[in-house]
Amino acid sequence: MNIIYENTIKAMGECAQEFREENMFVLFGDSAPEEIKDFCYWVDVAPIHGTIAPGQVLKVDGQCYRITAVGGEVPTTLAGLGHCSFKFSGQTEVELLGTIYVEDKPMPDIQVGTVLQIVEE
Repeated sequence: MNIIYENTIKAMGECAQEFREENMFVLFGDSAPEEIKDFCYWVDVAPIHGTIAPGQVLKVDGQCYRITAVGGEVPTTLAGLGHCSFKFSGQTEVELLGTIYVEDKPMPDIQVGTVLQIVEE
């Protein structure tokens, strides 16, 4: 197993779980703009080791979700700002350039201390 990306949720905005209704969650590093900070899960900026691509797996505290599509801005925003959205829709067409789409399964519970990994198996 090759770990492409790994991070841990260090804090969460008071409205971060509101995106659950849209089957998505949003990560951001410390530079998150004030107007959206409350809607994000906060992480440290961490490097990406390789390329994030469909077919890889998002692990959330060990729960696995196959990646189905990756927006073209993900490498820049995730590595540079810690910013990325994850959408649990299973779609293979990118709508939002800063989003990683994963298979359509119930979203995991995300809390402070949740470990996120993107792996190539």
